[in-house]
Amino acid sequence: MQTFLTLTFLFALGAVFGWCMELVYRRLAHGKWVNPGFLHGPYLPLYGFGLVLLYLIAEIPLDGLDKTWLQYAVRLVIICVSMTLIEYLSGLIFIKGMGIKLWDYSSRRGNIQGIICPLFSLIWTLIGGGYVFLLHPAISRAVVWFTGNLYYSFFVGIFFGLFIWDLASTLRLSVKLRKFAKDHDVMVRYEELKLMIRNALDGMKAKSSFLNPFRASAETIRATLARYVENFRNGEYNLKFRKKQQKAEEAQPEKQLSGSAQETGRKGPEAPEKGAEGISDSAAAGVPGTVGEVPDRKTEQGR
Repeated sequence: MQTFLTLTFLFALGAVFGWCMELVYRRLAHGKWVNPGFLHGPYLPLYGFGLVLLYLIAEIPLDGLDKTWLQYAVRLVIICVSMTLIEYLSGLIFIKGMGIKLWDYSSRRGNIQGIICPLFSLIWTLIGGGYVFLLHPAISRAVVWFTGNLYYSFFVGIFFGLFIWDLASTLRLSVKLRKFAKDHDVMVRYEELKLMIRNALDGMKAKSSFLNPFRASAETIRATLARYVENFRNGEYNLKFRKKQQKAEEAQPEKQLSGSAQETGRKGPEAPEKGAEGISDSAAAGVPGTVGEVPDRKTEQGR
């Protein structure tokens, strides 16, 4: 029971502290106060799990390694792998389960699905190393104090009560966003959408909600979502995806034509069959590059 209370205390501490860090970062990055994360309250679960993980890693006994520098190196490797893995799994759950992207590293070199990248893996490793070598003694003392004053666990209980209520409320929103993403064939980049709603309200001189960025009139939400879909389809990332898809589609008929040419060479030349208007069957079928080419379905939808 004491171990469970310790882990819940660390989770709450890390979630609140991480929220404060992200709040300051967004203030510096965007020049305005933006509530970070997916939930409404002042906590980020990813940082909560991160602190729990770092605490457990720092407690791993490495006495079997003779040299101190080797112990440090092993801890850093464990931190790098663990923090990268927790970030990847968290991002993947939201993308696959809800169609929502909470962060996007697509523009970073070496990224995997836009969820993780070498740069941020290095940053998390440095933060984790700073915790283990600088903050862990203070956190350990806080844990000792908490376990000696368990009546303060009442406040941890209040924290998790609010957290669970907030999570349930936000999941209802995520269901609507998931339906929106599926209906319009887009990926919802959560932070980008929040900023667009905030900017739309600022442009109308309307008051925006810090805790609930989606609190706006239905008309404002609809207009912002329509603009988001347009931006997504015309965005640089989506253009790269479409070009890659187009190349793959263009390569497929070439392979088919190459195969048919080899078959014709073995059987001898044959005159193409003519359709009713003198167009070859391949053209009437809509082979790219012929008279009967069928427009791309996505292009037609975009119109």
